[in-house]
Amino acid sequence: MSELKLKDLYDGFRDPKAIKALKKLIDEESLKLPRKINVMEVCGGHTHTIMKYGLNQLMPKNIEFIHGPGCPVCVMPKERIDHAYILSLQDDVILVTLGDMIKVPGSNGSLQDARSKGADVRFVYSPLDTIKIALENPTKKIIFFAIGFETTTPMTAALLEHVTKNKIENILFHINHITVPEPMRVLLESDDCKIDAFIGPSHVSVITGSKIYEEFVKNYNKPVVVAGFEPVDVMQSILALTKQFNEQRCELEIEYSRAVSYDGNLAAQRLNDKYFTRATHFRWRGLGDIPDSALRLKDEYSYLDAEIIYKDILPNKKIDDHKLCICGDIMRGVAKPNDCKVFGTACKPSSPLGSCMVSSEGACSAYYKYGNLL
Repeated sequence: MSELKLKDLYDGFRDPKAIKALKKLIDEESLKLPRKINVMEVCGGHTHTIMKYGLNQLMPKNIEFIHGPGCPVCVMPKERIDHAYILSLQDDVILVTLGDMIKVPGSNGSLQDARSKGADVRFVYSPLDTIKIALENPTKKIIFFAIGFETTTPMTAALLEHVTKNKIENILFHINHITVPEPMRVLLESDDCKIDAFIGPSHVSVITGSKIYEEFVKNYNKPVVVAGFEPVDVMQSILALTKQFNEQRCELEIEYSRAVSYDGNLAAQRLNDKYFTRATHFRWRGLGDIPDSALRLKDEYSYLDAEIIYKDILPNKKIDDHKLCICGDIMRGVAKPNDCKVFGTACKPSSPLGSCMVSSEGACSAYYKYGNLL
């Protein structure tokens, strides 16, 4: 597809007339609602769309967006950041990771701080860029600090495939891939749950398929609409959810049908299954330990696992967030960034106290950027 046609396509999904028309339909449906509904957008990308285009301001009073834990950088606990920090300072190591990780604070500092102390930390757009770094530095151990939900897991698996097939001996992996359904389940089972419905992540769902959300419809009676990232996508999803409530339905729908199917990308799923298995637990920043919510390398690939190879220098203790930070409450949907006492004052992008302000997908970052605080 040409660049001009792509521009026309995306302009259509941002068309003010379409957004206003959808607002009118949502307003009409909202008048029939028996009560207020809270819709959680799980993905941080959706949060930024909502704030950037002012969709939260377009909602009637009885429909509210609440924000979820779908920002992989935001939920990375301090102890995992400490692992990256410590590994980066080893004499024979080049640490490679994705760019959002640079400012996330651990207990010793961020990877940016490690860089200032002489660590060789490199940020890449694609995990496969790690191969070039490894070939150019044959005497160094290149540790790929892998992060992300199901969206980025196949890219790490593709790097593993290349490393194993080509017998590249100086690339290791520190795996921090996490999964979406498990924290959604935990939130629904919490005592302070305010969630009435979900807007399902788009990029995650391209890989997994929408099937991973069936349990929330069947077991928890919570409707899910998988939405694209554009403002029209989000508005159409809100309209679909509102209609479900008014028609007393609870269903799984795919609004983002131009990219998402029920079964997902089966080839990517097979590649993931080749290299990864479930970790028994993972401690999410602000959410605590969630069983079976992360991946680890299968035992036959333990020779590539930096956590095993460097286990003697990597701490295993839990480290809590800053006492003033309410990122955990924000990611559970029980608070908004502007409920935080230090939001925009002591905590801002140039001096973040919490991960929700650090990440480009974080809710605090979105509120700060699009709330005219820059």
